[in-house]
Amino acid sequence: MKKFISWNVNGLRACVTKGFLDYFNEADADIFCVQETKLQSGQIDLDLPGYHQYWNYAEKKGYSGTAMFCKKEPLSVLYGIGIEEHDKEGRVITAEFDSYYVVTCYTPNSQNELKRLDYRMKWEDDFKAYLKNLEKSKPVILCGDLNVAHNEIDLKNPKTNRTNAGFTDEERAKISALLESGFIDTFRYFNPDKTGIYSWWSYRFKAREKNAGWRIDYFIASESLKNHLISADIHTEVMGSDHCPVELVTDI
Repeated sequence: MKKFISWNVNGLRACVTKGFLDYFNEADADIFCVQETKLQSGQIDLDLPGYHQYWNYAEKKGYSGTAMFCKKEPLSVLYGIGIEEHDKEGRVITAEFDSYYVVTCYTPNSQNELKRLDYRMKWEDDFKAYLKNLEKSKPVILCGDLNVAHNEIDLKNPKTNRTNAGFTDEERAKISALLESGFIDTFRYFNPDKTGIYSWWSYRFKAREKNAGWRIDYFIASESLKNHLISADIHTEVMGSDHCPVELVTDI
């Protein structure tokens, strides 16, 4: 069995002071992915015995960034998706293993007043094409903060958020298109009707206390892996960020 964890840590240095390593060691994942590291090279020295570490930094300081920690050394590791306009913000790492790829992604936020929505739409199309191209050779497991709640069941207040970043019709249509192209939202695969389970809560308005959250962190797997999926969970009890970790267990 293989255990995968993904966590938007919203600043890894801050998260380390709030128990990141305790959770990391307790989770004992085969592959542990993080998003929004907000780091440059050399700004942290993480001691993770038994893991290979891979980092993708944004050019802009203190912004975005991803990392992947693997017990088994990948056959190859790619940073970005090979398109310059998308690859300056450290948003994607792809690790290749014998029979599958693992991709961790921190999807661009459409921002206040949707000022980055047009860019986000281009990103979505290019990223989907990247995933489908990988899939030509091996199945793909995608994880990360995809910055979208897919359906009304995936956030506490769908009506009032309909035109807000992360729940626009445009963003939701893009994740629908990705899933319809041959991918499985693993949490919904196991929990089709489960309500009130979220992975992100605003730091404002005591949102986490009230569980006024959004499910925007995912494990998404190629359809061909369906029979290898064992469980998918969201660890709402884990603190240290405004997001909580999400998990996938497989027998691949």
